[in-house]
Amino acid sequence: MPSAAPQAPSPPTGAMLASAHRTFKAEIAALQALDARLDSSFEAAVLMLLSCQGRVVVTGIGKSGHIAKKIAATLASTGTPAFFMHGAEAIHGDLGMLTRQDIVLAISYSGAAHELVTILSVVKRMGARLISITGHPQSELARNADLHLNGHVEQEACPLNLAPTASTTAALVLGDALAVACLEARGFSREDFARSHPGGALGRRLLTFVRDVMRQGDALPIVRADTSVPEALVEMSSKGMGMTIVVDEQGLPIGIFTDGDLRRLIARHGDIRPFSVADGMSRNPKTVSPGALAIEAATLMDAGRLNQMLVVGDTGLLLGALHMHDLLAAKVI
Repeated sequence: MPSAAPQAPSPPTGAMLASAHRTFKAEIAALQALDARLDSSFEAAVLMLLSCQGRVVVTGIGKSGHIAKKIAATLASTGTPAFFMHGAEAIHGDLGMLTRQDIVLAISYSGAAHELVTILSVVKRMGARLISITGHPQSELARNADLHLNGHVEQEACPLNLAPTASTTAALVLGDALAVACLEARGFSREDFARSHPGGALGRRLLTFVRDVMRQGDALPIVRADTSVPEALVEMSSKGMGMTIVVDEQGLPIGIFTDGDLRRLIARHGDIRPFSVADGMSRNPKTVSPGALAIEAATLMDAGRLNQMLVVGDTGLLLGALHMHDLLAAKVI
């Protein structure tokens, strides 16, 4: 039988934590040096991005390509239209994505990546502008860019000083800094962010209105004030909201009769059959506008310990009703 593969020796106790601490320290040191070195070229890059009439096309190769892809996603989600273009694919047809209104953000620590250097001449002929992030200010990519951001690091976190670690972190942070500076300059808001993230929790909270989740029409339990309690219970049970809305002759809401009101009526009188809804309803129920954010309604309901809330128009006309379960189902809360 073949012999078992030799087992790698276990590292000494504490060696792995020590390695992690060295990595953290190396990358923190790289970022501190980057922060101290930041100058007016960064401001110029932000102004260039803000003036872009097309898209920001972020490109790179290898590990820098992965960083470029993340930077493109961050820019796009924070108000700066951007997309990622793979450096190798660019020289095999994807340069057709570019227009003269675009800005190319090219990332290469060496500044000598063949694919990105090849792109230079095309970008120049087209009339598009180029921002480069490299670790070598005298590299071909740095010298031929309209603007260069210096992402140099003294030492990679890799003990061999080979694997891109501190350098990719520096490039990533530079990209984040560009995105955030553009975000702040544009006055990009939480609502703007939500529009870019409609599928996320924040998007649901900021883009979902009461009118989107309220029950209305035949789904609403509605009775008159003189309706007997047993009849009201039939209406409550058939609509499944744990309450019924009480309206006057004009159809305006004057009260709400809930499961809690029913329990209190039973506690006071025992036999509820002789009573009408008016004898046990809660008057002046809490209401909300259909144009309010659903999260605002949820906050009001939570503060008042309410499971239901009526939705009314400006004239007090009943338009619908909310149940806490509706907000949960819509993942607003």
